Amino acid sequence: MPAVIATNLRKGVAIKVNGETGMIIDFEHRTPGKGAGFVQVVMRSFSSGKSKDMRFAASEKVETIQVDKQKLEFSYTDGTSYFFMDSQTYETIELPVHLLEESKDMLIENLPCEVVFVEENPVSVELPPSVELEITESSEGIKGDTANNPQKPATLETGKVIQVPLFVKQGDRIKVDTRTGKYIGRV
Repeated sequence: MPAVIATNLRKGVAIKVNGETGMIIDFEHRTPGKGAGFVQVVMRSFSSGKSKDMRFAASEKVETIQVDKQKLEFSYTDGTSYFFMDSQTYETIELPVHLLEESKDMLIENLPCEVVFVEENPVSVELPPSVELEITESSEGIKGDTANNPQKPATLETGKVIQVPLFVKQGDRIKVDTRTGKYIGRV
């Protein structure tokens, strides 16, 4: 496995540190006024799914891991596993729940996703930047209440509850940012 200088790390790079492997989900190169520069990263562990802050000296070497990404479509879940299909070969891959803990509320049938593999084992799922979802339940907004961009809760077809503007109503299809879980706009 190749090692790179810490300043060459970027988001989406898989690394191995102290026997633990994970993906960099946030990266910042800092140069304080006094002392040597350093690299601050947030790494999501492949084994536990938890995020961890790490700091490397700017000149420190960090071991990187080769990852493979496959474009797969979400098919269904049985409550204990999530199933994805390769649209070319129709092969189905079963993924455990812990790999989708943060993104399971954004999954709808036939949603194209990128599944990341390390040593032929699936380790994470990357959703597209946004998804279109239908609102299944939402209260009526108060007419005339337009000050300060008021919002109301709405339940999506996946069961996730998000804040939406008052003009959005039940049955509307909206676009949701998969990284933040926030409303983007109506479709």
